[in-house]
Amino acid sequence: MPSPLQDVPDAGTPSPLRGALLCVAAAFLFACMDATVKYLSANHQVPIIVAVRYLVNCLLMIILVAPLHGRRLVNVHRRGLVLVRACSLAASSLLVGLALQRMPVAETTAINFLAPMLVVVVAGPLLGERIGATGWLAALGGFAGVLLIARPGSGLEAIGISFALAAVAANVAYQVLSRVLAASERTTALLFYTALAGTVIFGAIGLWLWEGRVASGWELLLFLSLGIYGGLGHFLFTAAYRHTPASVLAPLSYVQLLWAGMLGWVIFGHIPDATSLLGMGIIACSGLAIAILSRRSSTGPETPAPRIR
Repeated sequence: MPSPLQDVPDAGTPSPLRGALLCVAAAFLFACMDATVKYLSANHQVPIIVAVRYLVNCLLMIILVAPLHGRRLVNVHRRGLVLVRACSLAASSLLVGLALQRMPVAETTAINFLAPMLVVVVAGPLLGERIGATGWLAALGGFAGVLLIARPGSGLEAIGISFALAAVAANVAYQVLSRVLAASERTTALLFYTALAGTVIFGAIGLWLWEGRVASGWELLLFLSLGIYGGLGHFLFTAAYRHTPASVLAPLSYVQLLWAGMLGWVIFGHIPDATSLLGMGIIACSGLAIAILSRRSSTGPETPAPRIR
C-alpha cells in the first residue's frame, strides 16, 4: 500500500523515533477527542457534536490546506468510491459518539480496535491478499477480547455495545476503501472529502435536531477543540509515515488504549474491571500479532491503521 503521504514531498531523512513520537501524540489527541465527545454528549445531541467537529475540521482544511493545493484538493479519479469512503467514516463517527454516550471511553476504544483485524480478514477475499493462520487466529483473539468486555454482567448497555460494533463495521468499510483508493488518490483530497461529507451530512441532521439550546462558553471551547483534535491528530498520524514504516507504527497506535484508560479515569472516574482489562489486553496483543506478521512477511497484507475517524 502506498504511503499515506504519497502526494507530499519528501520530508528528509527518515527518523523512526520522530515518527514514533508523532504517532503517540496523535493517539493522545484521538483519545482526547473521544473523551470530549463523551463529556459533551451528556448535554448535547451526538449528531450536533459530530457536526461541529467536521465543520471545524473542514474550515481548517479550507483555510490552511486549500491555498497550498488549489484544485488538487477536489480533483479525484474515482469520485463515487471517494464519497462512499467519506460516508463510511461519517457513519463510524456518529456510531462511536453514540457508543461513547452510553459506555466508558476505554471499553469503546478497545472494541473499535477490532476494526484493523477485520480489515485483514476482509482484505483476503476482496483484495486478494494472503491472510494466513496467524491473521485468522489474531482476528479470533480480537473477537474473544470483545466478548470479555461485552460479557453479561459487565455493566455495559447492550445498545451501547451495538453502536460500538456497528461503528467497527463502518470503520472496516472505510479502511478497505482507503486501501483501494490509496494508489489513485491524493491523501489531502481524501481528507478533504471526508471533512466535507461529514459537514454536509451532520450539518443537515444537526439543524433538524437542534432544540435551540446554546452552549456555554466552556462547552463552546470544547466543541471547537474537537475539530482541532481530529485535524491535528490526523496530520500527526499521517506525518509519522514520513519517517517510520507503517508496520512499525501500527503497534504504537495501540497506546491509545492507555490514553483512553487514563482519561476515562481522570475525567469520569471510571476504571475497567479485571475481566475488561484482560479483554483489552487480548485485543491489543491480537493487533500486535498482525503487525508483527506483516512486518516479517513481504507478501502479506500491510497492517491497516488501527484508529482513523
